[in-house]
Order: sequence, then structure tokens, then C-alpha cells
Amino acid sequence: MTVHDEVVCRVLQFPVPSPPMKKLLLPALLVAAVSLSSVLAADYKAVPDWYSFPDGKKVIGNMHGDVAVASNGEVYVSVMDPKAGLQVFAPDGKWQRNVPNAPPDFHGFVIHKEADGEFIYGARLGAGNILKLTLDGKEVLNIPSSAIPDEFKNKTPKTKKGPDGKDVPNPDADKPLVRLTGMDVAPNGDLFVTDGYASSYVHRFDKTGKYLKSFGGTKEPYGFKTLHKIAIDTRFDPPRIIGCDRENKRVVHMSLDGEFLGAIKTDMLRPAAVAIQGDYAAIGEIAGRVTLLDKAGKVVAQFGTNDKADEVATNKVAPDQWRSGIVNAPHGVAFDAKGDIFVSEYNLFGRVHRFNRE
Repeated sequence: MTVHDEVVCRVLQFPVPSPPMKKLLLPALLVAAVSLSSVLAADYKAVPDWYSFPDGKKVIGNMHGDVAVASNGEVYVSVMDPKAGLQVFAPDGKWQRNVPNAPPDFHGFVIHKEADGEFIYGARLGAGNILKLTLDGKEVLNIPSSAIPDEFKNKTPKTKKGPDGKDVPNPDADKPLVRLTGMDVAPNGDLFVTDGYASSYVHRFDKTGKYLKSFGGTKEPYGFKTLHKIAIDTRFDPPRIIGCDRENKRVVHMSLDGEFLGAIKTDMLRPAAVAIQGDYAAIGEIAGRVTLLDKAGKVVAQFGTNDKADEVATNKVAPDQWRSGIVNAPHGVAFDAKGDIFVSEYNLFGRVHRFNRE
């Protein structure tokens, strides 16, 4: 056995084999070494306290939204703030500005580069419409919820919670309901939007906002339970939709025409967000983890894992309980051009992680 082989054994925490076993174990060890190298190739390191505000403010604000990165490296974060619904940070983390006219309910949004510039496409959770904005906040397209046929909408519940927390009659009972949670833009400009907090249908529009079709939902073959966020999976030709079927704890594929292609990965920690870059899909799991999957659905890396049950899938973890590099409730995920990953949290105070690719 060479010195190199002995080093491989020690790195993998295997005992150095005795002479009679060397020939038998060496091939397996080398395979393990190759596997280790592939994992290390997708290693990520947390960057603590990576963003800052000029006035010394420590928290971003109540977040139940998303994160996206523009081509110049600026990081956009959606916040439930009527005056600062979409906040922009420089690549080095310094706060830059608020996007004018951005709503406070972009539950899911993306930044899409086109021939005439970059645009923000966002699905509004409360208002139920879909917006296309320039990066400086000018409205380009506004698709109302009425563009979606009522047959693909849920009905508003007959009761709602009153001020005292008890059920009271809902004046909007039985009205059509949409609760849009995520969207993405296909290479041809078509828009795909998921109604994740209501019907779990995906609604397709062309680039002008014309409604085309709906598919998905809770019935077979889809069987979705909160299709929370989606992305266009450009790793395939033709591209596919990759979706976070949160309460089924799985990530799924569909064709752009709506054919259910199957589950990519199951037994996840309630996958809530997905982003694609190169050969990888980054999955933010709201129960406390980030997972990187390759094109075959195999785990390439996992990081940020939180093993404290009372800290995950909740928006109430206060800043004094935060641990660097440990996530609480991932709700949005995005890559920058270098492959670094940004993870926005579901959090009353607002939190965005940065994990740099090593």
C-alpha cells in the first residue's frame, strides 16, 4: 500500500488494512475516496452577519417571502413591509435601497433576464395577482386573479378567526380563493404560478399574460399537499417544472404541459423552496435544512441542519437565539453567479443566510 493509499484510509476514518486485506479493501477505499471528493466539490461555508444597514439596524423585518439575485450580484429580499416590500443588498451585503412600488406580499418571486433587461416576476399571496416589474419598480404586467378560471380555485372557508381567536362567520364565504405562493419563467417567456396555499394547481400564462391552462392539484396523479414553490428546471431538454410538494415531504417533476413525471426526492424536511443552477437544485427545507441535489436526484450536499425541534418551521425564533450557519425555517433560496447560495427565512424579524461555495 502506498503512502497515498494510507492517507485515503485516514481521511475516511478507516483503519489502515493489514497486508492480507490490502488487495481486497483498496478498490472499495478508492471508490469511497472518489465519493468523498464529489461531496467536497460541493462544500458550502456559512458567512456570518453578511448583510448590514447604514443606520445600524439589526433586523430586516417580518419575512414570509423569497430571495433572488440579479446578474450584477445584488440580492433582493421580499419583506412584509408596506414601505419596504422588496429590499436590495449589494454583493458585499450592504443595504442599497427599497424597490419602489413593490408590494409587501411577494411570497414567491424571481428575477429573469430578457433581451430588453432584467425583470422581477412576483406572485402576491394576499392580493392574488401576478406582477412583472422592472428592477426599479415600474409595472410592466399585472395579471389579476380573475384571469384564472374559478374551476381551478378553492372556495373561501365559511368561518375565520375573530379577534379573540374563536371562529366567526366569514363574509367572503364560498367566494373563489387563490393563495399564490411561487412562480418562475420558462425560456420561451411563459409564466408558471403555483396556488400553493389553496388548490395546489399550477397556472400557465404566456408572456403577455394570456391564460393558457392549469394542472396539478390534490387529486391523482399529482396528489399535492401544498405545492409551495416551483422553478423551471433547465437541466433537462425540454425543460421541466421542479416543485416543492411540502407536506408530502417530496420534490417532484412535471412537464411544462403538466404531465406528472414523478418524485425526485422523498422523505425530505418539508421542502419549501427550490432554485436551479448548472447541474444542481438547491432545496430549502422549512423544517431546518438545505439540500443540494444533482440531476439524478442524489444528495450532493446538506448544510445548515438544525436538530432542535422547537427552532424549526416557526417564524418566532428571535435573533438572540440564532446560530450562525444553522437555519430555522428556510422559505426562499437563490444562487448567485459564483454558485453561492442565499436562503431567506420565514421569520418575524427577518433573516437571510449566505453560504459560499468552497
